[in-house]
Amino acid sequence: MSPGTQTHGPLHPLTEQNLLLFLLQVLILLGCARGLGLLFARFGQPSITAEILVGIFFGPTVLGRLWPGLQQAIFPADAIQQTMLEAVAWLGILFFLLDTGLETDFATAWRQRHSALVISLSDIFIPMLIAFVPCMLLPAKYLVDPQQRVLFSVFVATIMTISALPVTARVLQELDLYRTDTGLLIICALTINDVAGWLIFAVLLSFAAEGTLDATTIPVILAATFLFAFVSLTAGKRMTNAVLERFRKWELPEPGSSLTFLCLLGLLGGIITTWIGIHALFGFFIAGIMVGESRALTENTRHVMHQMVRAVLVPLFFATIGLKVDFVSNFNLLLVLLLLVVGIGGRFLGAWIGAVWTRQPNVNRQLIGAAHTPGGEMQIVIGMLAMEYGVITEAVYVAIIFGAVTSSIALGPWMRRALQRLRVRSVRECFPADALHLDLRARDRAGALRELCEVAALHTPGLDLAAAHAAVAAREEAMGTSLGHGVAVPHARMDELKSAVVVSARSKEGIDWNAPDGQPAKLLFLVLTPTHDAEMQIHILAKVAAALRTEEQRKALFEAPTPEVFYRALCRGLEDAAKKT
Repeated sequence: MSPGTQTHGPLHPLTEQNLLLFLLQVLILLGCARGLGLLFARFGQPSITAEILVGIFFGPTVLGRLWPGLQQAIFPADAIQQTMLEAVAWLGILFFLLDTGLETDFATAWRQRHSALVISLSDIFIPMLIAFVPCMLLPAKYLVDPQQRVLFSVFVATIMTISALPVTARVLQELDLYRTDTGLLIICALTINDVAGWLIFAVLLSFAAEGTLDATTIPVILAATFLFAFVSLTAGKRMTNAVLERFRKWELPEPGSSLTFLCLLGLLGGIITTWIGIHALFGFFIAGIMVGESRALTENTRHVMHQMVRAVLVPLFFATIGLKVDFVSNFNLLLVLLLLVVGIGGRFLGAWIGAVWTRQPNVNRQLIGAAHTPGGEMQIVIGMLAMEYGVITEAVYVAIIFGAVTSSIALGPWMRRALQRLRVRSVRECFPADALHLDLRARDRAGALRELCEVAALHTPGLDLAAAHAAVAAREEAMGTSLGHGVAVPHARMDELKSAVVVSARSKEGIDWNAPDGQPAKLLFLVLTPTHDAEMQIHILAKVAAALRTEEQRKALFEAPTPEVFYRALCRGLEDAAKKT
């Protein structure tokens, strides 16, 4: 062919009609998904349920049956039109994994690895075994290819191990358990579960692309995947932190600079993992972890990223799920019940056995087991990928969605019921009137922790000041204890204590506590409890959070002119919180 020769393939340029229809689709899906999601959230239900319901309504399940002409007019079976919406949906899922990694504190989870690792591994392998056996016995009509039964069973078993960390975190926050030691252990175990689960699934996807579990390629893909994860979470994490520190030093505009760097790192991670032979989603997930663990990344930047992804991209992704699948024709009661039982039952049993092995108190075992049961967004994302790779049928995917949504809805009531079994105690007796410190002199977090421990030692005979300070500082390093709205609850459990010690303090200037909302901490409550009494810490921290939930309650303590007025306002808040629970 001569240099001047030009060839022209068939072109499919976008028309004004394509653009108009695309904008209409996004307007309808995003508007309805967000609106219904906010309504569901007001009633304590996960927004993902609303987002999927919107897609089901506008897809072949409802609108396609009642008004097929209207449904085809808005969502036509046109390749260009479907590709445009599919591209936006894929952006949603990629950045959803990036945001999930951003919220995953793997370094903290690894520091707590003794108990968290045991619980996490137990919650991976036991549910896999429980789910694998019945999947191997399923009739051939439920499989895409009966010759690939082992691959199908391994995929479904892996899906059944995935727990929804965001769903559990939200419920822990609603129940005021997120900042407790039990909450920290749950989050750490789920974090390790997330990383291990995605590692396993990313490798399985590479095998699915080949259509078989090829023993000759397994070592190569596993080695490359582990090497990528190891380098990213060690040298890559240090490099990321150094770059973000440079941004701060150069006074670049924020949060825009950090957000751009985060997105570029996600794209690079996706490119590398795709080149390795595993799915790009794993690269985005690892990139999020790398950036999320940087001390130079502000809570405000995290918040902006989270809001952008969760308010726009994620609702569109989950809404498009209902456009692809007919939930009526693909609904199979046997599959739904099977995956619901083996999924929820397997994850609960796995986490509960892990809690027993690590000798957790009885009160923690039910909470830890229940906290691992929701499937949520992660199961749906993984199920969708498995369906698109031709590993599972649409009927199995519909059953996975029903199981994920049901388990997410059930988590809140389940954990509330587990909490009701705790012994009822009077928390007010733990807040002595003489353990008040309303003129905190410290101006930073480290100084405030030492000053609070000094007050605690002064009012607690036999309390070792150095040991108390070390315990509180270590707990603060593991997970920040700010509740937002100007409130922080540093705490620790100590072997030598026989009863709880609580110091109530106030800082007039406020102290930077790296709060999610960026507000400095002005009300501080140091909570020291005996190691053997897990219930007491849960009770006190939950009651403090409940007593200071409203602006009116916090204002009464902020503006109290004397210790007596402060103490009366605090007791009123505690009593009101006790009545509500």
